[in-house]
This record gives sequence, C-alpha cells and structure tokens, in this order.
Amino acid sequence: MHVATLLTNPATPVLEAPLVENLRNAWGGGAAHWLEPGVAAEFDLETLPANQWEVWADLQGMGVDLCVQKAEGRRKAMLLADMDSTMIQQECIDELADMAGVGAHVAGITARAMNGELDFEAALNERVSLLKGLPVSVIDQVLAERITFMPGGKVLIATMKAHGGHAALVSGGFTAFTGKVAGALGFDEHRANTLLAVDGALTGRVGLPILGKQAKVDALTQITARLGITPAEVIAVGDGANDLGMLHLAGAGVALHA
Repeated sequence: MHVATLLTNPATPVLEAPLVENLRNAWGGGAAHWLEPGVAAEFDLETLPANQWEVWADLQGMGVDLCVQKAEGRRKAMLLADMDSTMIQQECIDELADMAGVGAHVAGITARAMNGELDFEAALNERVSLLKGLPVSVIDQVLAERITFMPGGKVLIATMKAHGGHAALVSGGFTAFTGKVAGALGFDEHRANTLLAVDGALTGRVGLPILGKQAKVDALTQITARLGITPAEVIAVGDGANDLGMLHLAGAGVALHA
C-alpha cells in the first residue's frame, strides 16, 4: 500500500478538489483525505503508478508538488535537517560576506557550490578566506538583524518530538549559527563547521575536518546507530548538492527549494 500526497506552498494555496479527484480516479486511489483545504490532500494507492514522475513534472508548473510513499513506516523517528536556505531563509556565509563588503562575490560562489558546480570544501575555504579580519561580534549582529526562520520549521520539529522523534541539525555552515538556530527551533543536537578567530576577529580559516556532503551522511549513520533506529526511519531535508547523500540514504528525502 502506498499513499499519494499533493501539496502546495501554504502562502499560495492553489490545490483544488477537481485536480485531486482527477488524479485519484486516474490512479484508482481511495477516498481523498484533505490535510488542509487548498494546501494538502492525500489518498491511498494499491499499486505504484507507472507514470508517477511524468505527473510530478506536469504538476510542478501548477505550483503543486507530489509525493508517493509506502504507507508502512511513513511516520519517521528522526528528522535530519540542513540549516541554510532550509531551516532558515538565508545563507549565513553570504550575510557575513555582505557585512564584510564582498557579498555579491561570495553569493555567486555559494550558488555554484549549492548547484554542485564547485567542490564544496574548496568553495567554503575560498569564501571564508574573504571574511578575514571581520569582528566576531558581527555574527551576533547577523543573527539578530538578518536571520529569519523558514515557515513551518518550528511546527515540524514540535510535531516530530510530540511523537517521540529526534531532531538533528547538520550544516555545512557554522556552529556560531547552528547553536542559536537549533536552540530556538527545538533541535536535540547540531553539527556544523567552526569559524576560527583570534583576538576577536575571524582568521579567514575553518576548523578541520570540514563538514560537507560525506559528513552529513556520517551524521545520519552515527546518530541512527546511537538511537537504535535505521536510516529508513529518517526524514532528511536540504537544498543543496552537498545534501544529496543524506537525502538518498534517508527513508524520506525532501529537496526543499532545491
């Protein structure tokens, strides 16, 4: 048994009943269950539809997303989430770079790294080197003035924890940010890179080893082993190429604004 879920951005609730009913009828699904009018609905399926990805592609142009999952094990025991452009709406390093006067240059490198066009570790080192001399106090200023949470994130974590789930924030960003974000949103733990500083100023270097794509996969396997669960019981969410490893390994992988 599978479950097909159709969903949209709650800010633009464009999901209409005729679309849901047409797809349900075409696929021979069970009765539609609306999770929220205009936003999300789902129905059961006896067999996996052969044209799932063709339908998915068609729906994208309508502002509607489609997810087909096995009914068994759909509720996950752990959330593993990226931070930048996932749990928060910004890229922290881009905001720091903007304060240092090199914002546009660094943002271009970030975009290419997230698209998988550049080696993540090399791109991170290059960007951080441009922050050399920036006062450490700027981090708190960026947190206070520029960082906003992704809508729904806090509710997602609260829902996971209400059902006994575990929430881990694993970022290729920096601990100076993940610590505050994890605390504010209710994560149980966090992992990220460390910005090195001397005498109250950034040195332009990152502490080793650098947390990138493989480190996120390692976090998934290490944390699940510690909790006594399997990767199939994890839902992972991220937006960039360095998240692909954990998204594929997890039982459910969500590419958010990817």
